Amino acid sequence: MVDSMINPPQSRAGRALLNWTQTQLAEASRTSVSTIRDFESGKRAPMPNNLEAIRRALESAGVEFIPENGGGAGVRLKKSGGG
Repeated sequence: MVDSMINPPQSRAGRALLNWTQTQLAEASRTSVSTIRDFESGKRAPMPNNLEAIRRALESAGVEFIPENGGGAGVRLKKSGGG
């Protein structure tokens, strides 16, 4: 569904927050490095299942996706407990 969609800047920003390379995201999402590279560069959109896998991998690592709400879609790290 549309709310599960992420865009290339969100993917790049999520990786930056985690200090992940494209290779690390590819491994975590079980997709290819070329899928990540082509998606983040805007060259092509991944298959829906790959896009969902990318999102899940970033979320599992602590990235929270902020929906478009008039101020633009974004990302942030989830608050860690205990402090």
